[in-house]
Amino acid sequence: MDNKETIDLYLRELESIIGRISREDIERVIELLYEAWRDEKQVFLAGNGGSASTATHFASDLAKFTSVEGRKRFRAMALTDNIPLVSALTNDLGWENVYVEQLKNLMREGDVFVVISVHGSSGADKAGPWSQNLMKAAKLVQDNGGKVVGLAGFDGGVLKQMADACIVVPINSTPHVEGFHLVLTHLICARLHELIAET
Repeated sequence: MDNKETIDLYLRELESIIGRISREDIERVIELLYEAWRDEKQVFLAGNGGSASTATHFASDLAKFTSVEGRKRFRAMALTDNIPLVSALTNDLGWENVYVEQLKNLMREGDVFVVISVHGSSGADKAGPWSQNLMKAAKLVQDNGGKVVGLAGFDGGVLKQMADACIVVPINSTPHVEGFHLVLTHLICARLHELIAET
């Protein structure tokens, strides 16, 4: 396969995602996040690997891109960003507890936890089942009266089943899923900005 064929295939796959992704699931995620803004709830975000950077990016956009002069602002925080705390928790309590332990300090009833996971916590590798730290944190949030929003790919995995709202990028390709998650977060923030401006 030459360069042109590879480029064409990659872009055709993106077109396929656009045609198949659930508009209703995107709407539901926007609604839950708008409710969090309206009710002045905290939004926490987390992911592993590339999804950790997406969590940071999304938190930044919720805090800044959605802001409207004269309106209250989103309270958004990525649990991936405090490296001293993340490393201390990993060292002392294990990687599986890195997010749940932070939420024990911060989470209150009605808050929202955005979980970003390519495989939705389905699958495993040398370290064991994927994304167990995210699922453990999501369960804590739901057990304490919070909402879980998911961004996943492949078939959505466990995350799709447990989340209050979940957008699944319907393709079995990590690069496409991670890239499209960024497209979705920008779409979501653009619509939230409009809703806040109209409020």
